[in-house]
Amino acid sequence: MADGSLTNGNLPNGDNVPMVNGEVHEKKPVVLKFGGTSVGKYAPEIAQICLSAAKHEKIAIVCSARSGVSKAGGTTNRLLKAARDAARPEFSQEYSNIISKLHQEHKDAAGCIKSSKIIAQYHQNIAAEFHALNHLLDHISTISPKTGSLNPQDEDQVVSVGEKLSSQLLTALLEDRGLPAQYIDLSGVINFPVPDYLSQAFYRDLSASIGALISSSGERVPVITGFFGRVPGGLVNNLGRGYSDLCAALVAVGLQASELQVWKEVDGVFTADPRKVPTACLLPTLTPAEAGELTFYGSEVIHNFTLQQCIPRIPIRIKNVLRPHSAGTIIQPDASAADKLDPYKNLRPKRPTAVTVKQQITVVNVHSNRKVDSPSFLAQICTILAQNSLAVDLFEKNECHVSIAVHSKSSLLNTTHSGENKYQIENTDLINAVRELEEYGVVDVVHGMAILSLIGTGLKRSIGIAGKLFTALGDNNINIEMISQGASEISIACVIEEREAHRALNVVHAELFTYLD
Repeated sequence: MADGSLTNGNLPNGDNVPMVNGEVHEKKPVVLKFGGTSVGKYAPEIAQICLSAAKHEKIAIVCSARSGVSKAGGTTNRLLKAARDAARPEFSQEYSNIISKLHQEHKDAAGCIKSSKIIAQYHQNIAAEFHALNHLLDHISTISPKTGSLNPQDEDQVVSVGEKLSSQLLTALLEDRGLPAQYIDLSGVINFPVPDYLSQAFYRDLSASIGALISSSGERVPVITGFFGRVPGGLVNNLGRGYSDLCAALVAVGLQASELQVWKEVDGVFTADPRKVPTACLLPTLTPAEAGELTFYGSEVIHNFTLQQCIPRIPIRIKNVLRPHSAGTIIQPDASAADKLDPYKNLRPKRPTAVTVKQQITVVNVHSNRKVDSPSFLAQICTILAQNSLAVDLFEKNECHVSIAVHSKSSLLNTTHSGENKYQIENTDLINAVRELEEYGVVDVVHGMAILSLIGTGLKRSIGIAGKLFTALGDNNINIEMISQGASEISIACVIEEREAHRALNVVHAELFTYLD
């Protein structure tokens, strides 16, 4: 793969332009999506990737808001904090300090741009963004104390500034490197009636609207904000922090792209977290179901909404901004195409695809004073958890007992937590839930747990895999709190103590992956 770009290969007409029945057809574009950490730390490398890719492909670029060493200190988290501070009278003046620092950081980010003219224009553009942002925050500080809450759409409007700033930075940087680029803001792209529920019909209309807007960039490379506008209830509230990946997927669908590339700081998806398991191996391919399950159980592969939009039409490739020549991992909707990319797959011993750990899990046990088989009883339990922003990961019951492994949904948006603590349950959420659950029986709570999951297509039908998993854990004195298999055809999950998670990951990987090679 030349110059770090993904190409479709040299085509018979010698111009790398596809021909069908002797007629030249326009190549489908490749969408390159860059995450916040990459934009924040490796903007010059990203520019080089885009320059190389543009030599071989028609490309479109989608940017997340800039981040730094940790997500907690990233632009989006600080914008969220500024919006929430503005809504509270006692913190109403603190947001101006946050915005002032963000403005200075984004001005400093232009240090990698050489042209003084382009720098001046970039500074002018972001100054306008910050002026509008300050005006909006002043409005929030005036209105929110009267209403008693922060309007989710106002919060979205504040958050969207992060993607606007990063996209304008990359646009300026590409122009500085000689690649004609066009900044495209999607915050006003929703120009049609929006239903209260974000259905697939809404996403279909949205992708068409996005495609039409991007077409206006002509021959210039579009650099697109990874934020697509105001929706009922708020985009952040509806989708969490994966909205920029979803936005990239909608861009890919709207442009009928040949591929969506999601660029991170890792080579792709591994059989386990390579930072914790030295023997972990890069996976050349994943099925959409495997990618979705890995994301659910703690590996940040790709947002499930992203998969739903792209599959079955558009493959998704995970690539590394620091190693652009690496092929990465492709989530290939066509199983036969995936087998061609990994021809030795069927020659290896049968094993799971990956093992992953989801930390910061709490187990809630309800010892009921009545039978729990009643559907209404189980519905009431789940309703209580949902009303207190507790998401159910695993569920286990017998005649008079229910055990539920949960994590907090609200903490996914909490600006005080780093990425490592993103599932940590807020005390108020848990206290309120336990108080309500005690009406149904005795409740005990077990903190400091983790979910260890084996993921793999056909895993449920693989004889002996579950036995090997539990034997490996038992032989190493790792206790199992809960076991779950059945909700998914492709996963086996169990709850263990979080302090054993790192050791368990290595033990299971050695037994079910390394020793089988």
